[in-house]
Order: sequence, then structure tokens, then C-alpha cells
Amino acid sequence: MAQRFGGKYSPQGTPRSGPDLSDARSIPAHRRPDTRHPEEGRPFWIVAAALPFLLGAFGEGPFALARALGAFALIAGAAWTIREGLRAEFAYVARAAARRPAFPRKIVGSVLYGIGLALGAQAPELGLIGAGAIGVIGTIVSLVAFGFDPMKDKGMEDIDPFQQERVARVVKEGEAYLTQMRSAITPSGERMLISRVDQFATTARDLFRAVEEDPGDLAQARRYMTVYLEGARDATVKFADLWRNTRDEKARDDYAALLDDLEANFTARTKKMLEDGREGLEIEIEVLRDRLAREGVVTANGRK
Repeated sequence: MAQRFGGKYSPQGTPRSGPDLSDARSIPAHRRPDTRHPEEGRPFWIVAAALPFLLGAFGEGPFALARALGAFALIAGAAWTIREGLRAEFAYVARAAARRPAFPRKIVGSVLYGIGLALGAQAPELGLIGAGAIGVIGTIVSLVAFGFDPMKDKGMEDIDPFQQERVARVVKEGEAYLTQMRSAITPSGERMLISRVDQFATTARDLFRAVEEDPGDLAQARRYMTVYLEGARDATVKFADLWRNTRDEKARDDYAALLDDLEANFTARTKKMLEDGREGLEIEIEVLRDRLAREGVVTANGRK
């Protein structure tokens, strides 16, 4: 479907809306790391390197065909598993508090890669021992190249597991609403609105991240993560239906204004929660200074 460009200088275009993310009042940039693991594309080269198995699978008899196809399938599956492991690791690293991945994808992918190499390398001159050695070497090389999966939780020592599970359920519900918003707006072909929905999703995920780092904030953020996102999803679905049938420009402008309001409110709530953490730190510092001052260690100004 052709998409209408909604840029600032296009005919009938509108200036880019939404809060200015460079504004000091917006979410700090370091809280929005890259969304893609820098090595996520590397497993593709594993599949590319296995293409000779696929190309040489024919003309050597049924056993050789099955062996070559099996080797290629195992290596392709290993590449996919390793890529998913890199994504899981990236999500783990990006969070201050996170549980280790439940399934060690990179380790399993490396083992599958070694098995695929061993299966594809079977030949009379190598024997089973030689093929097994190639498989072991392949597994080790893969583990060295991609590393191990995170093996332990981080930042979870002072977090109630029950509270963390509650946060995970609410975040999952919120993510579902964001996905449904994106699915509803995409068929409209309105590039500006699609971009605005993506921008709002980033803002909403800033709120998710803040709650994941401090589950105690769930009470004040739950309405945003469920009720407001559900309403945003419903409004997006209704707008998409109306736009498909009528191309109502006023409805388009109203929907864009709604996204602006939602993003501003979500940003304000996230900033408020982050600032609450700073206030707590300042209180702890003042209490400690007062205690030290009473004991004659430091003055009330923090000096000896």
C-alpha cells in the first residue's frame, strides 16, 4: 500500500508533533539505549557459511542428501537460536534489575552448531572421531564468538519476587496494547502517524523500564500501563476504521493531538518517578550527615 508522506515540507504535511525529546524535561538519553544488539546480524554469516552443505546435497545419493540437509537445518536453527540469545542478553543488560534468561539460547545454539558441523563433516577419511572433533571445535568457536548467556539474576536482591511478577504481568499487558496500536495504525499508510505511534511506544516503554527497576512504583503507574494504554488502543482502532472509510482530516488531527497528550503525560509520570528516587537519595544523605554531625565526625555542612 502506498504511504502518504507527512513530513513538515510535504504538501498538506504537518510539522512533527510530540514532545521534544532533546528537551531537558524529557527522559534522559542514557535511559533509551540502542534497541538492537550490535552483534545481532552476525549469526547470518553462520547460515551463509553453511550454504555449501545445501548446494552439495544433491547428486550424492539419499544418505548424503539427508546428511547435508540435516547439517544445514541444524546450523540454520543454531543461528536463529543464537540470535534470539543475543536479543535476550541485550534486554538483560539494558535493565538495572533483571532475571537471567530462562533458556540458555546462546549455549544451546552453539551446541546445535557443533552438531551440525559434525553431521556435515562426516566422511570416510574423517571417521566419527574426526567429525566429533570438528563439532567440538565449532561449539567452542561459537561460544568464544558470542559468549555465554547471563547465568544469574542481577539487581534482584531487594525486590520482592511476588511484586516483580506483578510488574511483569502488567508490562506484558501494556506491551500487548502497544503492539495492537501499531498493527491497527499500519494499514492506514499515514507515515507520520505510524511514526508518532512508534514514538509514543518508546515513551511508554520508558515508563515500563522505570517500574521494572522499582516495582514499588507500580501502584502509581498501573493506570497508565493498563487503563490509559487500553484506551489508546481502542482510539487507534476506531480512528483507523474511520480513516479507511472517510479520510476525515479533522479526525486525523484529533488523533495526532491525542498522541501528543498521551506522550506528554507518560513522560511527566516517568520523570516524576525518577525524581522521587532522587528525593529519596537526598533524604538519606541528609539523615546520614545529621547523624555524623551529632557524633562530631562532620559538621552539618558535611565537612570535618
